[in-house]
Amino acid sequence: MKIEVVSDVICPWCFLGKRRLDKALALVPEVSAEVIWRPFFLDPTIPAEGLSREKYLRDKFGNRDLQAMHAPLEIAGAKDGVPYHFEKITRTPNTLDAHRLIRWAKQAGQQEAVVEALFVAYWRDGKDVGNHSVLAEVATTVGMDGKEISLLLSQDTDKRAVMEEVQKSYQLGVQGVPTFIIDEKYGVSGAQEPEALAATLRQVSAKS
Repeated sequence: MKIEVVSDVICPWCFLGKRRLDKALALVPEVSAEVIWRPFFLDPTIPAEGLSREKYLRDKFGNRDLQAMHAPLEIAGAKDGVPYHFEKITRTPNTLDAHRLIRWAKQAGQQEAVVEALFVAYWRDGKDVGNHSVLAEVATTVGMDGKEISLLLSQDTDKRAVMEEVQKSYQLGVQGVPTFIIDEKYGVSGAQEPEALAATLRQVSAKS
């Protein structure tokens, strides 16, 4: 079974969705699955240099109570092992380069590890995952060549390929993330509870 996860690093629900997918797969050991991470831009208007997190949230949500907005995620995160530390985040980055790293990680057989490390770097540690040094550091922690990644990031390597993948997701009708595309036929939107997602995986497996 192939599970394509359309996701963005700066989407808090995507981190939760990853944790829940991990749990769902553990609930269906009879299902052999290949998980592939696909790029998406939670906000395609973010400039290449990123934005102040405070400015981004205020421009997007106005004077709404941010703590109250974060509370459901913190509750869900505590249940499913997602270490949200919103207070540490000072930047909202453009994630094109993070998606390039995720693409290269797939080629190196390290995509799952890189996706996990990027989520942790941003949501737990508050690091700017649009910064090339941070991305090279993430690559190094999973055994990739940080110097090579730094060189690739300094060039335009695979920028067009990532943009084309994002456009493909739009064309498929993906409007929000995470979205799970199973065997290129079935779509599941949102960070579903592990049991619900596991039930879907069983149903799809039974049809194949």
